[in-house]
Amino acid sequence: MKKIVYKMQEGKSVSLVYFLVLAYTIAALVWWGILLFRQSQQVKAFEVQNLNLRIDSTARPVEFQLELQRIDKEEHMRSFKYLGEGITFLAIILLGALFVFRAVWKYMKLSRQQQNFMMAVTHELKSPIAAAKLNLETIRKHEGLDPEKRLKLINNTIKETNRLDQLCNNILLAAQLETHKYQLFKEPLDFSALICSCVKEMENRINTHRIVGELQPDIWMEGDKLTLQIILSNLVENATKYAPKNSTIFVKLFVNQQQELKLQVIDEGPGIPDDEKNRIFMKFYRIGNENTRKSKGSGLGLFLTAKIVEQHHGYIAVEDNKPTGSCFEITWTEFSVQTA
Repeated sequence: MKKIVYKMQEGKSVSLVYFLVLAYTIAALVWWGILLFRQSQQVKAFEVQNLNLRIDSTARPVEFQLELQRIDKEEHMRSFKYLGEGITFLAIILLGALFVFRAVWKYMKLSRQQQNFMMAVTHELKSPIAAAKLNLETIRKHEGLDPEKRLKLINNTIKETNRLDQLCNNILLAAQLETHKYQLFKEPLDFSALICSCVKEMENRINTHRIVGELQPDIWMEGDKLTLQIILSNLVENATKYAPKNSTIFVKLFVNQQQELKLQVIDEGPGIPDDEKNRIFMKFYRIGNENTRKSKGSGLGLFLTAKIVEQHHGYIAVEDNKPTGSCFEITWTEFSVQTA
């Protein structure tokens, strides 16, 4: 907590120093402009004084007026030049300041997100490790443990190690996708069968919610089997974090009237505010404060999902589920429906 507060104070200090330096630079530019205009007026006054000494205005009025007009014209040209250069320099300074501020703000924002990510990952790693360690120590200390309780502890340990495995896979895959080192192995897939098997696996693994699949059969598409499984797993896992216990999570696969393939994961949770719907797919981004939120997570699941969907030439969006909850919807246009 102290570290987060320190980061926020550091960010405010950097912003204050930045704006002070920018204000000083603009004030200095304005002051230089004032000095140049004053110098130009002094030059004009000197030239008029010199003109009065060289030419008698009563004896040679035409020549005097022509010289005076020349002096006025040169003074106007100098003023226009100073004004034009000043505006140009000011525009360059403001434009540069805008780019620098955006870059610094983006870096600070990413730094805060990474800080949240590290806190979340630390918690996510410690929690299953501690649970698995406690289960194994219980089994070791109580040799005469009831077989049913022993099996339950073993199953819980396997469940916690699966959580660890999924987190490690997400971290590794995120790094590979960003560096373009992960090569998709695309092949023709019975997408309906793949989603069906994933739903059945999650029905057996997740005992806190009901997972219900409504899947149109015989839909085929070309894709990477592993990453497509990760898509559904991440969306369902995300739904379980926010939806009330014992509520139903629907997984729907169908072709709509516009001949688009839709994969939907629908929950009955609190929903997502409209101003957060585009941000949740950003790397490390999570709604709320890392120190106060109740839900677990690393901020990588939805980011990975969006990346994988993009690589499969689809797009993902989140809408409100009526009366409550969220509907994550993935849309593809490249697929086929096989009939007997």
